[in-house]
Amino acid sequence: MKPRISVLTLGVDDLERSLRFYRDGLGFPTEGIVGKEFEHGAVAFFDLQAGVKLAIWSRRDLAHETKVPLSLPSSTEMTIGHNVGSKQEVDAIMEQAVRAGAVLADPAHDAFWGGYSGHFLDPDGHLWEIVWNPAWDNVE
Repeated sequence: MKPRISVLTLGVDDLERSLRFYRDGLGFPTEGIVGKEFEHGAVAFFDLQAGVKLAIWSRRDLAHETKVPLSLPSSTEMTIGHNVGSKQEVDAIMEQAVRAGAVLADPAHDAFWGGYSGHFLDPDGHLWEIVWNPAWDNVE
């Protein structure tokens, strides 16, 4: 297995609400919801950097497809990291996410390791970290 991720799929409770959050609120490009003609198939894909997509799919349909029992969601299972080039970008994205309906979990602040970061929860409780790391100079 090559060390890469091509699609990150988030289970959501309300596909339309999540579509509005990511498309309209955060500005992620998408063709909208596809696969409505299939039972358990409605999904939306968002283009991220080259070769990587974010998908949102009903939690119930995801459980059906994977044969994993539907369980209560937990925001502390993982974070989705979005690295940016400056403290100002962290602040701007955090503000944009809150305007779009995100819940501010951890306001942007200087981190103990020398960077600057904050955390928000999307409408389904998925935890995002917006971060500037001074050691990473290749962020576009």
